[in-house]
Amino acid sequence: MLKNFSMEALSLLEKLVKIESSSGREERLASFILDYLHSLKYGAFMEGANVLVFPERDFIIASHMDTFKVLSTFSSDDEYAYGTGVCDAKASIAAILLALKKITVEKINFGVVFFHDEEGEGIGSKEYCKTYRPSMAVVMEPTNMTIANVQYGGLELKIRVMGRAAHGAFPEMGENAIEKCMDVIRKLLGVKRVKVSAQYIRGGSPEDFVIPDECEARIEIFFKPNLKVEDVLSRVKRILGSRDLELIVKDAYSGFMSNKTPMLLKEAMKSLGYKVKFSEMPSWTDAINLHEMAGCDVAIFGPGELYSCHTRGERVKIKDVIAAADILVALNNLLAKKRSHLK
Repeated sequence: MLKNFSMEALSLLEKLVKIESSSGREERLASFILDYLHSLKYGAFMEGANVLVFPERDFIIASHMDTFKVLSTFSSDDEYAYGTGVCDAKASIAAILLALKKITVEKINFGVVFFHDEEGEGIGSKEYCKTYRPSMAVVMEPTNMTIANVQYGGLELKIRVMGRAAHGAFPEMGENAIEKCMDVIRKLLGVKRVKVSAQYIRGGSPEDFVIPDECEARIEIFFKPNLKVEDVLSRVKRILGSRDLELIVKDAYSGFMSNKTPMLLKEAMKSLGYKVKFSEMPSWTDAINLHEMAGCDVAIFGPGELYSCHTRGERVKIKDVIAAADILVALNNLLAKKRSHLK
């Protein structure tokens, strides 16, 4: 029976991954999920580009349908499944669908939402929160099966540094914008109590043989909830100053800690004998919108390791997909008991 369920999980995950669904192209995957849910007699429907099942419920399970641009195709071995989207977040989608197959529509005690555009601007969760206000949620993202009860805050910055061009043989006659940009990055890397991620830099031309007069970079800064985004941004501005530099804030948000939902998830995991470990989510997730717009208490949880996402080495343990599905079933049973106790 266990081997059969493992094959079912792998087969479902393969189908999900082979449906290309990079941001803005989620339609085919949404249609697959709808058909799957309808086959289980769930009254799933679409609102905008989101797929919803009982979205008005006080407790929801959520994940996202879109993936990073395709870098590698699906493959698997005895332990892992590989490919773009396999971990972020189609392993979570598979776990949700497998759990719903076990629960049945008459006994489900939470709502389910599959968001679009998480990898883009987070539009799907923003749209959902304009209509619905769940008080508790599990957002499924790769946490290596730990319960992330801490969501970091973040800044996404674009910096543009100006210099003065000169022939490449006479760098002393100009101001190299690349070197100035690197100096800015070094200063930011020295900011204490934050995690700085320099992700992109561009300046100069391979054809011109001159030191460039302009260079730009994208930098993300992540920080724990005890730091407010306004304070971190203020520190960044003081460090950088304004001379010959343009600072564009692409995104800014504070982090938070959750309590109630992580404890329920802990109880569900312990009921199945799983070891419980708490963790932190350093990257932006839809939990930010659920918390800020709906005042929702959110735990972040799911199969896969975040560090491999958006790379050619993205992977997930097949057994963790099955475990995540079982934990969702246990959580559903726990919610039923809590509700019965309240009555």
